[in-house]
Amino acid sequence: MPKVKVFDMAGKDVGELELNDAVFGIEPNVEAMHRAVVAYLANQRQGTQSALTRAEVAGGGRKPWRQKGTGRARQGSTRAVQWTHGGIAFAPKPRDYRQSINKKVKRLAILSALSDKVATESFIVLDALTLEGYKTKVVADTLKNVKAGKKVLFVLDGNDDKAVKSARNIEGVKVAGTNTLSTYDIVNADSVVIVKDAVKMLEEVYA
Repeated sequence: MPKVKVFDMAGKDVGELELNDAVFGIEPNVEAMHRAVVAYLANQRQGTQSALTRAEVAGGGRKPWRQKGTGRARQGSTRAVQWTHGGIAFAPKPRDYRQSINKKVKRLAILSALSDKVATESFIVLDALTLEGYKTKVVADTLKNVKAGKKVLFVLDGNDDKAVKSARNIEGVKVAGTNTLSTYDIVNADSVVIVKDAVKMLEEVYA
């Protein structure tokens, strides 16, 4: 079973935590992670893009000049695609980009991403996060003390409003709960900083 160090908010080593092999020690499945990330990014797209084809642009019903005898190239409409103010060839239209993946693949992708972070020593466990108020500086100092890096995924064990609001204003920090984890967020972060109780919750759900 993989073991990781546990740190307090001052960055001091306060012990070790043995992780569940089934959650944090599997062989990362790159294909599953790739599919999960592609699906996540596709689902972020609104798909509201729209442009007019030559049939939809107003005007252009009259032939601009006669077919022959002018010396110029023949033209049938001022709304043809080569004209300024003409329509767009193959104009984009609203569409749904949504992709779905199987639950088992989604689960495998998250476990693979977590296991990869543990294997690359980018998985930092906090003993606890104690905040007396809404203090962004306290959270920022904590992340600095544990050497979390610039892009951090901060995983909490519950809906701690103080922690969420204190961390969300820090550049490069994404806050998530154990029930809102995504493969993209894990892969996209330089390191995952997670509260000790959240580790236990993940093991209960995924083991």
